Amino acid sequence: MTDRQKRLVVVSNRVGPLSDEGKAGGLAVGLADALRRRGGLWFGWSGEVSTQGTFSELKTEIVGSTAMVTIDLNEEELQGFYFGYANKSLWPLLHYRLDIAQFDRQSDRIYRSVNQRFAARLSPQIDGNDIVWVHDYHFFYLGSELRQCGFGGRLGFFLHIPFCPPEILTALPSSHDLVRAMLAYDVIGFQTEVDRRNFVAFCVQELGGEDFGDGRIRVRGRTVRVSAFPIGIDAEGFADFALTPEAVEHEDMVRDIAHGRHQIVGVDRLDYSKGIIERLRGFEQLLEDYPENRGASQFLQVAPLSRSELDAYAELRNEVEQLAGNINGRFATLDWTPVQIMTRGFTRRALAGIYRAARVCMVTPLRDGMNLVAKEYIAAQDVRDPGVLVLSRFAGAREELAEALIVNPYSSEDVARAMQRALTMSLAERLERHAALRKTVFGNTAAHWCAAFLNALEDEAPGASSEGDPVIAP
Repeated sequence: MTDRQKRLVVVSNRVGPLSDEGKAGGLAVGLADALRRRGGLWFGWSGEVSTQGTFSELKTEIVGSTAMVTIDLNEEELQGFYFGYANKSLWPLLHYRLDIAQFDRQSDRIYRSVNQRFAARLSPQIDGNDIVWVHDYHFFYLGSELRQCGFGGRLGFFLHIPFCPPEILTALPSSHDLVRAMLAYDVIGFQTEVDRRNFVAFCVQELGGEDFGDGRIRVRGRTVRVSAFPIGIDAEGFADFALTPEAVEHEDMVRDIAHGRHQIVGVDRLDYSKGIIERLRGFEQLLEDYPENRGASQFLQVAPLSRSELDAYAELRNEVEQLAGNINGRFATLDWTPVQIMTRGFTRRALAGIYRAARVCMVTPLRDGMNLVAKEYIAAQDVRDPGVLVLSRFAGAREELAEALIVNPYSSEDVARAMQRALTMSLAERLERHAALRKTVFGNTAAHWCAAFLNALEDEAPGASSEGDPVIAP
C-alpha cells in the first residue's frame, strides 16, 4: 500500500454529513469530499448525552467506503469539556477576549479527560498505516494522547478558529501544557499567516523552541511543520445552490420585502466574536451621516442562536434585539423598518438566495479564523450585477479577499463609510472587484484546502524527532 492509498481517519467534535444536502458547513464540505474519494473513518461526538458518556457503545454508520463512528458524552463531560473549557475558556481566549474568558481547574481536568477517552476509544480502530487528521479547539490534547496509546503514524491537526498571540495565550493557566501537547502532531495547520506566526512565537518565546524559517519549528528535539492552509468552500456547488428553486424563492422574498430598496445583509451565528453589535451601530451611523439612505436601504441580520445555554450568549441576544429596536424606534416610518433580525437558521440553498438578493454583505467580525460567509456571498452573486462585500480587517478571509471593502469593525464611522461606498458603487467597479474576488474563491476551494493539508501531512515523516523522542508530554 502506497502513502497515497493510506486510509484517512478524521476526528472532529461533530461528524458528517457526507453528502451536502444544503446544511453542511465548511469543515464538513471539505472533509466529505476527501472521505468520499479515498474512504476512511470519521470519528467524533454523537451529539447525544448518556450516563455512560465516553464509555458508551460506539455508534457506527457506513456510507459508501466511509465509517462514521461516534460516542456520547455524559452530563459532566458536556458541561466541563464542551460548555466549560472549550467554550468558556478556549473560544473567548483564542478570539482575543480575555475580558470574558473563564478558567477553572475542574473544566481543564474534564477537557483533558475527554481528550484521553476519545484517544482510548479511537486507538483500537487505527494503526500506523492510517493518516489521522484532527480538527479544532476541542482536541488540542488528542494527538499527544494517541501517541501515548502507541500510535506512530502520520498525525495532523487543523485549527479552524484564530490562534491568539503569546501575551494573551499565557493567561491560560495550562497554556504551556496545551502547546506542548500540540507538538505531538506532525503537521499543524492554521487559517492565516497571523495565526501561524502567533503559534510559532509562543513556541520560541515560551518553550525555548527554534524557528527554522521554512515552515518547521523544533522544540526540545521535536520537529514539527507549521503552516497556513486557508480553508475554502465548494464554490461551484454553492454557485449552483443560488440557482435552485429554494434559492430563487428566498431571493424573491428578500426583494419583495425590500420594495426596491437596497438590501444590506449579515449572516452569522449569534456570537460575540462576529461583531453584530458593532455592525448595527455602523448602520445606525450610516443613517445619521448619510440621511439619503433613510427609507432607501434596509438591514437584514440573520443570526441563528448559538450556545444559548451560556450567559454571554443570552446577554448578547438581548443587546442585539435592544439595539435593533432602538434603531427602528429612531428611524422607522409607516412603510419602512430599517433593521430586521432573524434568529432562525436557513439551509445553505436558502442563504444562497438571500446573498444573491443583497446589494451589500457585511462580514465584519471582531476576530474570525476565516469566515466562509464572505466566500459564499461572492460565489452566489450574479456575475452581471454583483453586490459588494464589506469585510473586517480582523477576518481571516481578509488575507485572500483584498478586493473587498476592508473596514475596522470597531469604528462606526469606518463601517458607515464603507456601507455608503458599497451602496453607491458603480456597476463597473462592482464588476471589477467581484471578478477578482470570484477568481480567488473559485481557485482556492474546500477540495484544494483538503488536498494541500493532506499532501503536506503525507510528505512528513511520522513522529519525526531529531532526538528520537516522538512526543513532548504536557
